[in-house]
Amino acid sequence: MNTFNTIIKLLTFSLSREEMLQFNRTHFIAGLVGTWVVGMGRYWDDAGANILQHLGLGSVIYIFVLAALIWTILLPFKVDNWNYFTVVTFIGLTSFPAIFYAIPVERFLSIETANSINVWFLAIVAAWRLGLLYYFLKQFTRLAFWNILTVTLMPICLIISILTALNLHRVVFNIMGGVRNPTPHDASYMVLMLLTGVSSVLILPLIISYGIGIYKRRARSSLK
Repeated sequence: MNTFNTIIKLLTFSLSREEMLQFNRTHFIAGLVGTWVVGMGRYWDDAGANILQHLGLGSVIYIFVLAALIWTILLPFKVDNWNYFTVVTFIGLTSFPAIFYAIPVERFLSIETANSINVWFLAIVAAWRLGLLYYFLKQFTRLAFWNILTVTLMPICLIISILTALNLHRVVFNIMGGVRNPTPHDASYMVLMLLTGVSSVLILPLIISYGIGIYKRRARSSLK
């Protein structure tokens, strides 16, 4: 199967575990390039973005960090053939839906309309990629439903909180202080602020569920 077909099957939730195990250097490079391109597209019109974000390097760094977090979280479950290369390749290949962020809707529409559309883009891409992560973990790990749900949400909640603290603090302070001109991304930032609050509430229950899941997994293994 060529790389393009693999990407299409992955993005349409039809890639099998056996095909995931066949990820190679070509798939990895495709995901890396895709992440870099959509990363530049995400921030090309954001005057407040830093140099790493404008160059797309922030997004590239992000996939390695997220993959390391997911790989580490799953290690205690002792999943067969679980390895970092497979995880980071998968995360890179899921970057392509983020191309929606690069559409310059503010060039053709009013600031209010552009805000609404960007929120929809954010919701679609976030739901799509979260669904892909759940699908990947379900297919690859074959863990129980609650374990998969827990390890799907844990890294996302952590990443949202960290990225908000690192990348959006200037926006949050300015919005709350009322000292900045409106931009097409304001509504998206407000959604992220809301998600940060939700993530903070979910962290403790997720950690508890995570611990219980590991305990039960090891208890079952000891009985075999």
